[in-house]
Amino acid sequence: MSRIASDTYRSKVMSAEEAAKLIKNGDRVGFSGFTGSGYPKVLPEALAAEIKAAHDRGDEFQIASYTGASTAPEHDGALAAVDGISMRMPYQSDPVMRNKINAGTSEYYDVHLSHSGPQVRQGFWGDLDVAVVEVAAINADGTAIPSSSVGNNNVYLETAKKIILEVNAWQSVDLEGMHDIYSMKLPGENVAIPINAAGDRIGSKYYDIDWSRVAAVIETDAEDRNSPFKPLDQESKTIAENLLDFLGNEVKQGRMPKNLLPMQSGVGNIANAVLVGLNEGPFEQLTSYTEVIQDGMVDMIDSGKLLVASATAFSLSPEAAAKMNDNAKKYREHIVLRPQEVSNNPEVIRRLGVVSCNGMIEADIYGNVNSTHIMGSRMQNGIGGSGDFTRNAYISCFVSPSLAKNGDISAIVPMVSHHDHTEHDVQVIITEQGLADLRGLSPKQRAKVIIENCAHPDYREALLEYVARAAKVANGAHTPHDLATSHEWHRRFLETGSMKG
Repeated sequence: MSRIASDTYRSKVMSAEEAAKLIKNGDRVGFSGFTGSGYPKVLPEALAAEIKAAHDRGDEFQIASYTGASTAPEHDGALAAVDGISMRMPYQSDPVMRNKINAGTSEYYDVHLSHSGPQVRQGFWGDLDVAVVEVAAINADGTAIPSSSVGNNNVYLETAKKIILEVNAWQSVDLEGMHDIYSMKLPGENVAIPINAAGDRIGSKYYDIDWSRVAAVIETDAEDRNSPFKPLDQESKTIAENLLDFLGNEVKQGRMPKNLLPMQSGVGNIANAVLVGLNEGPFEQLTSYTEVIQDGMVDMIDSGKLLVASATAFSLSPEAAAKMNDNAKKYREHIVLRPQEVSNNPEVIRRLGVVSCNGMIEADIYGNVNSTHIMGSRMQNGIGGSGDFTRNAYISCFVSPSLAKNGDISAIVPMVSHHDHTEHDVQVIITEQGLADLRGLSPKQRAKVIIENCAHPDYREALLEYVARAAKVANGAHTPHDLATSHEWHRRFLETGSMKG
């Protein structure tokens, strides 16, 4: 049975191949999609075929590709494989796309997720030519039920000259009512976002689309890319336990209520381990104001530990995605999916007192964090929403194993090779070795706590030696650095394959 209840929209149904011809060389295209959910499933591959055919003829054909966050191999990967992307923003994680960025074939603008949609609305990127957005259904009045992510979709639908919709029958129609579509405006026209609790609903259940700009509608039934989480290892469990102990002490000290404050967690196995720990721990009646709903949050809703979770997308394993589709009517009472300009909005994060927890590539002895670049130059994925939450959180935490590459890389280094989060924003660093609470500490005091509590023993002595040497040669005693050797570990790894001396 068709998910398109509007005669006007049914008249615009065509194949992905036909719709792909509507996109031209040089177009700026806003795609739906966030952490592998809610992205268009068939149009990108059809467009990639068009681009390849043009290149085979010797014609130029590239687009600027904007999304909410990461998508999937049949989207980012397909377009990147044919050198079809001239500019990508705001976040990606596809290996083909990543390689094109690091080879210089595609440009990449790594931007805070809360900034990306407003920049499009404000005209920073020029006119948006096309919006390609997946929806779960189109109602008789022309409104659309959003699918498994919102991201920047509202901005793209509001600003694009031309709209292509993918109506995906795999997405549950019981998602209807889970979404809260509220759009920001231009500077000078905005008012305070009226969210005072994580579960507050302030917008519409639907996208209100200008049908006159809809150029094509495609019907699909393809699944989201849902990657299974790795089994929890002891390292991840220990990191999670360190964070939970810290939260318990904050409650004991009277700095946090017994049901904590709204939690935010990044994507990945360690973040999911934290959620598993929360589900098994003593805290009750929890809330979350975050970016993505992961398996652990679904389990916490099932157990009654988590009352409400606000996000902009799902990031689920195949098993959890199937459970969500089968029980969306139940989960929509506990989950709110918002545009990312709201889910990641600094004003709301600060007001609610969110406790943030994000992954990192490395941290240095003074508390600066690199979450994007390998050895200073090679982009991994992007900053995503970690900056939105870190700078504005009540307490900001970063987590990572202390070692990588079988011990050849230390996550704690003398100076990070790329700065994403400065020492002024980072309050807590956690590894399987322990936890460093940096609040109220000077740089030299932070160095002592980070080295003693978070660095792996294999690198601890070398870090202490660096601190002693830096204290002797630095031109100031506040944040002592030996600039001649501060990146020696990174250079050694690039030359020898190991940071070890």
